[in-house]
Amino acid sequence: MKNTNKALLVTTVSGFVPQFEMSNVQILQDMGYEVHYAANYNTPSYGTDNHRLEGTGIIQHQIDFVRNPFQLKNILIYKQLKKIMRTECFDLVHCHTPMGGVIARLAARSAKITPVIYTAHGFHFYTGASIINWLCYYPIEKILSRFTDELICINKEDYERAKRYFHAKHVDYIPGVGMNIEKVNNKVNVTLKKKELGLPEDKIILLSSGELIKRKNHETIIRALAHLKQQATPSLGSPYEFHYIICGHGILNEYLHKLAEELHISDSISFLGYREDMMEIFQIADLFLFPSYQEGLPMALLEAMAFGLPVVCSDIRGSNDLMEKYNDTQPFNYCDGGIMIKQADDISAYSQAIDLLLQDMQLMHKMGDHNRLRSREFSDKYVKDSMKKIYRRLLP
Repeated sequence: MKNTNKALLVTTVSGFVPQFEMSNVQILQDMGYEVHYAANYNTPSYGTDNHRLEGTGIIQHQIDFVRNPFQLKNILIYKQLKKIMRTECFDLVHCHTPMGGVIARLAARSAKITPVIYTAHGFHFYTGASIINWLCYYPIEKILSRFTDELICINKEDYERAKRYFHAKHVDYIPGVGMNIEKVNNKVNVTLKKKELGLPEDKIILLSSGELIKRKNHETIIRALAHLKQQATPSLGSPYEFHYIICGHGILNEYLHKLAEELHISDSISFLGYREDMMEIFQIADLFLFPSYQEGLPMALLEAMAFGLPVVCSDIRGSNDLMEKYNDTQPFNYCDGGIMIKQADDISAYSQAIDLLLQDMQLMHKMGDHNRLRSREFSDKYVKDSMKKIYRRLLP
């Protein structure tokens, strides 16, 4: 006879929960639930967060997740997950990430576990997505919504679409995982931090944060900055000197290093890899660059705003939930907190926008002040209160 209430969190890679979901873990534990976590703990590029699970009380289950939905291995993964569900007899399944969400919901249905929550951190079908994405992913999500007791969307575009066309029992909008505003109050010595990272003290610091994968589109910024360097008049010199830092790791690491060398800009770029001190790195930056092709509600962008950084980013779903535009022109959308680029791969537009801001430091400070205030509307307190209501509605 089962005498312990149990909840299962499911994500594709193990770093997801310690990075984004510890607030939900705490809520469930405070409600008296034993929290289990099924994920792939052996993926080299994504396993760096595993040590954060130590001392959390979370019971870990290895699932050999892959990101490719068309691999036959997904049948084995489905069987692994279903076996764990039947063995542990969970009272709740809360799944995240596309493949985690698909396989967990199918396994939970077979194991007769309910309720099932799926948090969609950005559907693969969205305004501007390829027809292939719509043909592949939209029908799957629409079908799986029938097996979903609670569907949580983190941006308004996904929420409106899910509310109108999907069949989940409940559909709610919650703006991301929430920003811990208290982190902003932990000040760092900027000079010492730059010295620690080997960065020049006298240059404007441009910052990007995100995996080194195609979706994050770091290549466009590197090419845009190379273009800026080429446009500087040798006799007069550049009106400013900048240094670009990229925080993140991924499969494009070697490619991006070579690209910077080929464009003769490697001396102006530092690849810092995966970082656990981002709250300090935001404080040494002057401008945040976020050229993603696709996002749900980008936490990196929200954190940059909370630290008072002006932003140049692509005008995409999620990012434009955070950055409210007021002047729609070509090729920019002007915002109180920065500039959004209409086409994420428009190198020239990114170059122009960065140039425009770097020559007006007063404008950058004004934008940063706006972003600092705007970020408070996405605080973790609101998100926590919303998640408590959802869990209490679904659980005994």
